[in-house]
Amino acid sequence: MDKTVPVRLRDSGQAFLYNPGNLEVKKGDYVIVEHDRGLDYGQIVSANEVVSRQVESKEPPKKIIRLAEAQDLKQISENRAKAKEAFLACAKKIEEHKLEMKLVQAEYSFDRTKIIFYFTAEGRIDFRNLVKDLAKIFKARIELRQIGVRDEARLFGGFGPCGRELCCARFLRDFEPVTIKMAKEEGLPLNPPKISGLCGRLMCCLSFEYEAYKLLSKGLPREGEHVHTPQGKGKVIAVNVFKRSATVLLDDGGQIEVSYKEKEHGK
Repeated sequence: MDKTVPVRLRDSGQAFLYNPGNLEVKKGDYVIVEHDRGLDYGQIVSANEVVSRQVESKEPPKKIIRLAEAQDLKQISENRAKAKEAFLACAKKIEEHKLEMKLVQAEYSFDRTKIIFYFTAEGRIDFRNLVKDLAKIFKARIELRQIGVRDEARLFGGFGPCGRELCCARFLRDFEPVTIKMAKEEGLPLNPPKISGLCGRLMCCLSFEYEAYKLLSKGLPREGEHVHTPQGKGKVIAVNVFKRSATVLLDDGGQIEVSYKEKEHGK
């Protein structure tokens, strides 16, 4: 069994599970890790997610080498400054090559052997000549990574309509499919601006809230459904999933709130 903890590579990379060994790590710690034929840095996403799992593949999980030291943090800071220069140089080359792509972010690997450029584009881009030019300038491995609008939102960060930091930037490791059905399950208005995030796609929270809403909604009536109550027949006009109750408009014009907590316990 290997203990693993989620680490987000660099500032913009994906989160991977790493083996912390005997190191005591906590959320927010910067660490130096094994990655992609060299050393890289990352940040602990959540120490609460430390898990034990049986690794099925023949390759063991990559290791956290050490907690980032003062010299490491200095190099990370220098890398960020150099990445800004690389961004400007790449943007200029994109313009020279007249490529239909939008440069979003640039970052160095910890050991500076690789530079990753993130970009968005409508379709496939032939950037082979661009890569050759950049390799000559920086004398390092060049990786151009096309990303989607959800990835772009994660890179820039921000706050959602709920007032909290974007889920994708704060803790999500991977993007899960999000569907209109999930919004329906929560009883949300099917109005795109109301259920879309900053990226313009359906909000990520709908995906990981879906199972909870399905569980809490079990046994509850739907809006518009006709039900029998001790006070008579009526039509459900509102449902409160968390209170497990429904507001019913009776046939005589009155309104009552029906609790379904008791039914939960077989009473």
